[in-house]
Amino acid sequence: MRFGPVPVAGALGATLAHSMTGSSGKIAKGTVLEAGHIDALRAAGLDMITVAQLDPGDVEENAAATALAQALVPDPEAQGLRIAAAGAGRVNLYATGPGVLQMDTNAVHALNAVDPMITIATVPAFHRVEERTMIATIKIIAYGVPGAALADACAAGQGALRIAAPVYGLATLIETVVAGDVPSDKGRAALTGRLDRMGLTLSPRVAVDHIIDPLAQALKEAPGEVIFVLTASATSDPRDVGPEALRAAGGTVTAYGMPVDPGNLLFCGWLGDKPVIGLPGCARSPALNGADWVMERIICGQRLTQASISAMGVGGLLKEIPTRPRPRAS
Repeated sequence: MRFGPVPVAGALGATLAHSMTGSSGKIAKGTVLEAGHIDALRAAGLDMITVAQLDPGDVEENAAATALAQALVPDPEAQGLRIAAAGAGRVNLYATGPGVLQMDTNAVHALNAVDPMITIATVPAFHRVEERTMIATIKIIAYGVPGAALADACAAGQGALRIAAPVYGLATLIETVVAGDVPSDKGRAALTGRLDRMGLTLSPRVAVDHIIDPLAQALKEAPGEVIFVLTASATSDPRDVGPEALRAAGGTVTAYGMPVDPGNLLFCGWLGDKPVIGLPGCARSPALNGADWVMERIICGQRLTQASISAMGVGGLLKEIPTRPRPRAS
């Protein structure tokens, strides 16, 4: 692509690089100049203008952005994404329903490394989305790019983005109590809000004593496809009441503790084909915490391991909840 000043008389078919005012009004930058535009510019006394002119093999910005979007999302329905119309070299990608973004980050890096004029910016991997959430914007920075570079970028990013949708519909929350105290409504209300965003419903309330055997029995009887446990006392060891009750029920504990704060005191595992998530106390607040990252991914079908949870530490220092009983600084 050639960019720079040219005589107005020779600019037919070029793309105007800067907005100009002709004899009949403003001509916006990015306009492909036609005979009427040329006449208006000359009538306004202009001799030279700055334009972009595509060379053979170049692809115009909107066509290039659309082609790249179609490479990234070759099957929109299956990938849970919608491709918006191109404008000014930009195409936005939107989620069509709830879930989390699964992304081949290496592919995105490779795409962005092909040519500085070919770019995509995304939300973070595993970002929770709802219908109409923008998950990426593609921008062709120049008015056109070489077709060969566009082909390389399309190959690098092929199918790199998709939304993993929720795979469960019903959840159960089991709360434990000490000395017969009735649990606060905070925890159930906060979890209800989180599940609503993902399209899940919560079964009737279950409250049992903070003792291994009653909690194990409640786990076995839970009707939900995914089970949450919110204990009256923090789960401070892999052999504490919550994890031990899961084992006593015949389940397995696959992870305990996570390098995300708030959210350190979390455990998760499986009871048959049901995921079980032991929530940290901070889950009683609707504020973002480590349990959100775990439950969102598990609800969307990911089988998390201790290693995958332990990898969440970079970026895991989250905003502290104002009502936290023991703030970090203390």
